[in-house]
Amino acid sequence: MAGGGLAVASAGGVEFEAKITPIVIISCIMAATGGLMFGYDVGVSGGVTSMPDFLKKFFPVVYRKTEEGDLDSNYCKYDNQGLQLFTSSLYLAGLTATFFASYTTRRLGRKLTMLIAGVFFIIGVAFNAGAQDLPMLIIGRILLGCGVGFANQAVPVFLSEIAPTRIRGGLNILFQLNVTIGILFANLVNYGTAKIKGGWGWRLSLGIAGVPALLLTIGALLVVDTPNSLIERGKLEQGKAVLKKIRGTDNVEPEYLELVEASRIAKEVKHPFRNLLLSKNRPQLVIAVALQFFQQFTGINAIMFYAPVLFDTLGFKNDASLYSAVITGAVNVLSTIVSIYSVDKVGRRFLLLQAGVQMFFAQVVIAVVLGIKVTDKSDNLGTGFAVLVVIMVCTFVSAFAWSWGPLGWLIPSETFPLETRSAGQSVTVCINLLFTFVIAQAFLSMLCHFKYGIFLFFSGWVFIMSVFVWFLVPETKNVPIEEMTERVWKKHWLWKRFMDDDEYVQYDLGKKNGFADHS
Repeated sequence: MAGGGLAVASAGGVEFEAKITPIVIISCIMAATGGLMFGYDVGVSGGVTSMPDFLKKFFPVVYRKTEEGDLDSNYCKYDNQGLQLFTSSLYLAGLTATFFASYTTRRLGRKLTMLIAGVFFIIGVAFNAGAQDLPMLIIGRILLGCGVGFANQAVPVFLSEIAPTRIRGGLNILFQLNVTIGILFANLVNYGTAKIKGGWGWRLSLGIAGVPALLLTIGALLVVDTPNSLIERGKLEQGKAVLKKIRGTDNVEPEYLELVEASRIAKEVKHPFRNLLLSKNRPQLVIAVALQFFQQFTGINAIMFYAPVLFDTLGFKNDASLYSAVITGAVNVLSTIVSIYSVDKVGRRFLLLQAGVQMFFAQVVIAVVLGIKVTDKSDNLGTGFAVLVVIMVCTFVSAFAWSWGPLGWLIPSETFPLETRSAGQSVTVCINLLFTFVIAQAFLSMLCHFKYGIFLFFSGWVFIMSVFVWFLVPETKNVPIEEMTERVWKKHWLWKRFMDDDEYVQYDLGKKNGFADHS
């Protein structure tokens, strides 16, 4: 999913003196509501698109297919470009907003960027909950997408920078955990609002998104900006004062001096995106792009966006489809917690490879069951097979949630060197949102044309990505960021060929002589 963050370590791997102060905990909880908002948006869209009253008002063609049997195939009930645009427009807007958010995060600070995200969310929620026609609905989704773009850029960076080093990883995954909680919350809300008589339940589902939106906005008003951001913008004394406040000690001089030095080094890198193209950064760039591409082609967002729609397509009644979506949402949350506790114990590669086997098995079983039981004109799964499908979907979701979900963000954030880390994070977010949009826009049409084969399609990609991990993704568990080149890249059978020490030397000499800007 489109969430995640940027883990930042001290340049020398030093543990600075820091207490876990109340202001840190409160700030991180408030900031992480950005993940809650994003997750709620992911979950709520699939629920309302399976509600008859919503379809009747905005997508009457789809309504006739689902309610009046006006269709050629069960798999094509929801095949409608407008319906898919309702879901996917958010991610296209988020992709565009990311470029502006990168600027505001750097120039105006993390706090103000989170506030902008909250305002976008609130206005978007108002448009969606009060929508009278499809254009108004789409405008609301676009505004929510702008909020996602700003929140995904600022919140993870804020969490990484304000947290003490020893709990930074756990607080960073807090954003991803809030995304899964948001999805579960949306599924529970949809389950309740679907029972409301009078045709306005979908408005309540979309309107409740205002709760996390309001929390994020209030949180952004109350929190302090990070010392990193203040120092980066030349507010040195203010930055030191905030550092003392959040660390709970006056002994912050070593960390303060390192932040000042890191800011100085970062400002000297005039073209971080150009630096990304140097051969020494090729392994990190290839892995970051590939992980984001593969993350979406596991098929997870197709299931998370359209879980109620998918279960309804497979023959579940409306209540049963929403109930099943709640189950998968709960599994998603619990499995993300598993990742927090296991990622630094068993390692990144093990989780990715184990999950690959589990996801491949689950999708093949689902495809076989649907191929046998769900035809173009019959969708009677039967109780036994229906339970099996839900179990296999949960098996798939759990594997993703403790592997490709959080690790798709964690691995890029810990492998890019300091001078290209911000640029690498921007590329990672952009690739993720791009392919999230592609899957959201294409899935229902793919389900119509591929039928049960859609699960074989995604399982094929799971096999390919597992092979990619086996050969090309090294283990980065417990390796300090500043030692990644020597201990990881230079020892890898393929990536060591790109580790040319002379390249940076030549580039730096050129920069000092005024040639870097013209290369």
